[in-house]
Amino acid sequence: MAKFKIETWGCQMNEYDSQKMVGLLKQDGFVQTESEEEADIFILNTCSVREKAVHKIHSRIGVIKKRYKGQKIVGICGCVASQEGRALMEKIPYLKFVLGTRSTHLITEAVNRALNGSKFLDSNDHKAEMDAPITFAERAGHTKAYISIIEGCDNFCTYCIVPFTRGREHSRPLSIILDEVKDAVEVKGIHEIELLGQNVNSYAFEGKTFADVLEAVSNLQGVYRIRFLTSHPKDFNENLVRVIAAHDNICPTIHLPMQSGSDRILKKMGRKYTRSEYLDKIRMIRDILPESWISSDFIVGFPGENEKDFLDTMDVIQSVRYDNLYSFKYSPRPHTAALKLKDPLVPDSIASNRLSILQHTQEEIQMNKHMSMVGHEYTVLVESLSKKNPKLLTGRTEGNHVVHFEAGRGRQLIGKLVDVRIETVTMASLKASLI
Repeated sequence: MAKFKIETWGCQMNEYDSQKMVGLLKQDGFVQTESEEEADIFILNTCSVREKAVHKIHSRIGVIKKRYKGQKIVGICGCVASQEGRALMEKIPYLKFVLGTRSTHLITEAVNRALNGSKFLDSNDHKAEMDAPITFAERAGHTKAYISIIEGCDNFCTYCIVPFTRGREHSRPLSIILDEVKDAVEVKGIHEIELLGQNVNSYAFEGKTFADVLEAVSNLQGVYRIRFLTSHPKDFNENLVRVIAAHDNICPTIHLPMQSGSDRILKKMGRKYTRSEYLDKIRMIRDILPESWISSDFIVGFPGENEKDFLDTMDVIQSVRYDNLYSFKYSPRPHTAALKLKDPLVPDSIASNRLSILQHTQEEIQMNKHMSMVGHEYTVLVESLSKKNPKLLTGRTEGNHVVHFEAGRGRQLIGKLVDVRIETVTMASLKASLI
């Protein structure tokens, strides 16, 4: 049977989509491989949040075509496929299929047609498919199950292409979500669940909210840990935090993207909250959840951002002292309202310098936070053998810190909760000993 290799760029939602496609292809008899040489079919599941990510995809297609003299079947799925659709296939005649973010259930049809010499394109909005139970997703070798609760986004932040690639918001039925969790736990033996959505706080189905989803999942037997991504600050509320506080298996790790510390820029971004409103929510989280870990996203160099705006951002970072940050330079994206702003683009040299200052500051904050963990004990969910040192196991704390430690039982501990003591740290990870 034909062999396929799937390559995934982007967020956890893309990882989840890839797992669904792998499961469907295996059901149809196809064989997954990590070897480029063995693969008959390359499936590139793509991200288009930033321009650089799109360039990487086009470059990768060129490499595959040149290296294998056009003998491999190549298809594109995901956000770039939704963004460019038919134009992508016209631009790259070598492509055999293009599937948008809501068409991944058609992967076996696309691959079979490609093997028979024809092309396939679908970037339609298949809403009914989103409500189907996803028990076929490939979970083998995973200790965490990604499960989508809501697809798409209605916020239309002026810099963001997601509403155009992931579509409008569509909440999945709670019963289907719970069935999927039960399958992951009871059948696949996975005990950590990560609930996904472009904005999980917007979940709304038959009167149920995201807080209801969290509570229902937390009450299921065998669910050791629950995480969720991503929250929009305008919808994040005290009721949700109190649900987290009431359940030991909901990790008090909250990703709350601020994007800018400047009210002026937040307004231009269309974020629908102010600096003070955001900081009030940070204080509320820490009042209710003293043992919590907070991360965020920031964009520097948004059109019209001046030095004061940037200093406002730095002031927030230094005062909040995030446990982790994801930071980027502004990247113009097709269809977005930011393209119509009259403000001038920030010169790349200035944006790059601002990004460097921000990241250096966060590294110092993060290192100091990690240093404060030395000598303390934490519970870790073991995920795998270390990629760099197979004598070490790798796991994560409740706060999502990566921890490496030595254990004679090796693979027997993967998927288990163990207690460790932190010994040494770096900015990116922690070294521990098993207790």
